[in-house]
Amino acid sequence: MKTVDVAANSVGVIKLPWVNDLTKGLGPSTKAIDGAYRLRSNQPVTVYQFNPIGAAATNDASLLLPVNTWGNEAMAVSWPHWDPYNFPAWYAVVASEDNTTVTLHPSATGTKIQGGGGVSFDGTGVILLNSGDVVEVMTSKGGDVTGTIAVADKPISMLAGHTCTNVPSDVAACDHLEEAMFPIDVLAKEYIVVPPVQVPNNNLAKAQMVKIVASEDNTTLTFEPDIPGNKTLAKAGDFRLITNSTASFKVSSNKKILVAQFMVGQDAGYGTSDPAMLLTVPAEQYRDEYTFFAETNWVANFVDIIAPSGSKVQVDQVAVGGWTNIGNTGFQVAHVSLSNSGDGSHQVTADDKVGISVYGVINSGSYWFPGGLDLDIVPQ
Repeated sequence: MKTVDVAANSVGVIKLPWVNDLTKGLGPSTKAIDGAYRLRSNQPVTVYQFNPIGAAATNDASLLLPVNTWGNEAMAVSWPHWDPYNFPAWYAVVASEDNTTVTLHPSATGTKIQGGGGVSFDGTGVILLNSGDVVEVMTSKGGDVTGTIAVADKPISMLAGHTCTNVPSDVAACDHLEEAMFPIDVLAKEYIVVPPVQVPNNNLAKAQMVKIVASEDNTTLTFEPDIPGNKTLAKAGDFRLITNSTASFKVSSNKKILVAQFMVGQDAGYGTSDPAMLLTVPAEQYRDEYTFFAETNWVANFVDIIAPSGSKVQVDQVAVGGWTNIGNTGFQVAHVSLSNSGDGSHQVTADDKVGISVYGVINSGSYWFPGGLDLDIVPQ
């Protein structure tokens, strides 16, 4: 056990050893007994996982969710198995309570799996987990776990990502991807999607790939401004992929959806960085105050702020300007460069509820995560 004292509105960095069963090698799927770390605090805290924390050639980061917000259902989103190098995509499910039964429901693309740990080669499985146990499911060639749903009889958390992949597959270079999945209970029907900036051309948008995943059958999508293409997702776990886009837009649906954004690789010609993955926060889960962390050894760090038009927002007590309207959605976006002085702790305050994402880039590396969100249960 390790104890760290963290002052109010500051950051404590805790370096944790790898769990070899979950991080070493390229498969098969596995069940790791006591594979998770547990963090407890005597005051509320926000926790981010950097993997690894130092700027390197393959990184990503994720916002971790407190146990009291975990749900009984979670849905994965990731990127396809990288066939040329046999690098797998993955998702992992962790239990907080003993005798938790987890049932896996693979999506149409999630049936090509490296079996193991109670998981079949078609992605199905019923696994018993105790507190702190982890089951990690890894793809085989041609697989993509996007849309796979885990259902449990007690609360679970799911993380998903990729060992290392190009985005898109024909653009170098590969990078690690990861995010903690929002429980299906807190998903919503409206999201604002904004690409990051190019670095060093900070006034230009960086291309991204966007996945929009249905949590239920017969899901219909609407875009503002419109994005031509498929707008009907027939089955739970089906998804729409928007490729190489610099567009900002609102996506709405008649049923709950999960939205993820992926930076394209550096050789695509959109500035510094390689692939990173972001879970888009539903507009319904925005907040009016955030404290977040941006590691200071990156070449550039940004917080992107999505706010209702006319909102007044401050970053580290400095008023935010340079807003750009997002079509006729009633929302605006600002890309704010973060100082690398200090300990990496930053604050956003606003007179309305806003959404934020945080990212950093170096040559051939990047991370990207949601800076925070409300985790209220949203009725279907």
